[in-house]
Amino acid sequence: MDVTPQQTPAAPGPDHSPDTAYAPPCESPPRLPPDPSSLAEPPPASLRTSLRRAAFGVVAGAVLVTGAVVAVPDEDKDAAPPLPGPVSRAMTATAAGSPASLSDLTALIGDRQAWVGTHPSDAQSWAVLGSAYVEWGRRAADSAYYTRAEQALKRSLNVQPGDRGNEAGWVGLASLANARHDFVTAKKWGETVRTRLPKQWTVYPELIDAYNGLGDLKSATTAVEKYASLRAGVPSLGRTAEMYRDRGWREDALATAQDAANRARTPAEKAACLSRLGELAWERGEPEEAVAQYGAALRTDRAHHASLAGRARALAALGRTDEAQRDYQAALAKSPRPEYMLELGELYESLGLDGDSVNQYTRLRKALSRAGTQGVDETLLLGRFEAAHGDADAAAEQLRAEWDRGHRSAAVADALGWALHRSGDSDSALEYARKAVDSGGRNASYAYHLGMVQRALRDFGPARRNLEEALRTNPQFSPLDAPRAQEALDTIGLPPAGGPQDMRPAPPPAPPQAPAPARGDQPQAPAPSPTPREQGAAGAAGAPAATASSTASAAKPSAAGASAGR
Repeated sequence: MDVTPQQTPAAPGPDHSPDTAYAPPCESPPRLPPDPSSLAEPPPASLRTSLRRAAFGVVAGAVLVTGAVVAVPDEDKDAAPPLPGPVSRAMTATAAGSPASLSDLTALIGDRQAWVGTHPSDAQSWAVLGSAYVEWGRRAADSAYYTRAEQALKRSLNVQPGDRGNEAGWVGLASLANARHDFVTAKKWGETVRTRLPKQWTVYPELIDAYNGLGDLKSATTAVEKYASLRAGVPSLGRTAEMYRDRGWREDALATAQDAANRARTPAEKAACLSRLGELAWERGEPEEAVAQYGAALRTDRAHHASLAGRARALAALGRTDEAQRDYQAALAKSPRPEYMLELGELYESLGLDGDSVNQYTRLRKALSRAGTQGVDETLLLGRFEAAHGDADAAAEQLRAEWDRGHRSAAVADALGWALHRSGDSDSALEYARKAVDSGGRNASYAYHLGMVQRALRDFGPARRNLEEALRTNPQFSPLDAPRAQEALDTIGLPPAGGPQDMRPAPPPAPPQAPAPARGDQPQAPAPSPTPREQGAAGAAGAPAATASSTASAAKPSAAGASAGR
């Protein structure tokens, strides 16, 4: 009987220090079993073997019954029940929709591997084993487990089809498709289960991931609400907090995530909730708070590798780059996720460590290629990397194909827009960059990309607003791009005093002016008004004078016209 005491969650305390340095967990990845297709039904046992097994079963049963009587006397009815073993803990967590610790998950995989080796017709055990492989592959960033998961889940459905009561096999395939970033297939399996069993709550987390990957935020919101109504608790609170974050409702996201953390019970569940609080703090531009939350998650569950990478990101924003490098390297040692490799490479580049950054980018390329051979679609991350550090034209082509496949999330829109901009097509990039900002919540990187595209198009007013929004949201959102955002903002400069030019009132029209005198004429003062006597004298001999004056006036336009003709 396993009597390992449960770990008590540690209260949030000081952040990164030598006393709280990360120590890698003692568990190791479970050994991959033989190909499930080679596990055939064992031959019938001989009579002698059957008798031996029966005798052993009687003895073992007697020992278990005697042990139970001795361990739980009738007089002590208030005695605490024995703590469950690692396999039981993992099954309990899975049944509740919560994460199991890595050590418990390892024990569960080993237990189910041994069981199906002698009971290959147990469809439910094959489904449990396949789903456990998916979870391990996701958390350890080992895509080899996805291939084994596919084999195990197909074996489960071969033994018992999904339409004959094995919906767990279909849910497992949806989870596998999400892990491989094949959201179209994940949606297909998830909606198949939902159509048959709309109250099967286990399928809704997979539908949420699939809809988010496809950019269908309306369906994702509906799935979150349905999940919360069917299975109220810490897992659904976490999903609700993430939905609020994606909508840009930061206060609601924080309150809901904190509620989930307060209700969490197991160390693995508590660590996941604290890590989510760290992520929200980072996105708000509060790296000190993020370091504290990630540190609390690691004190609760030292094998929570995502918190190591998150803390590294926040430490880099605080200028504590040596500690950040240490955390990144520790996270990659246990969970070599390509996104961690990209972040560490960009940190090296920002520090002028060109050799280290090149080595890290080379490692990233190899990891992405290896994942591709295991059926994982890494187009999004590869496109982001190539657009920023490699072949932007190839990145734009790959990401456009991803968009055409139906993967139209804010992340894909942002990456495609940036790749198009970097390849020289800022006009086409503008549409996708706007989509990312409009549907991606308050993401500093998205706002930065949109601002840079608008700056390239000389749309300086909106460019300034988006660059300011990026730095206001998270002043250190990237060790490379945050300084570039500030430099671009300084280049654009401040708006002119008095507001933009097109908002000033038009000047009033100028008053009409007298025609300019003809060339050669001397300006003369106006003649005084004639007196009555002068008017009479003019009347006597005025006709010739008036005629002469009229003739002279008529001659002037003719002379001017002749001059203009010349």
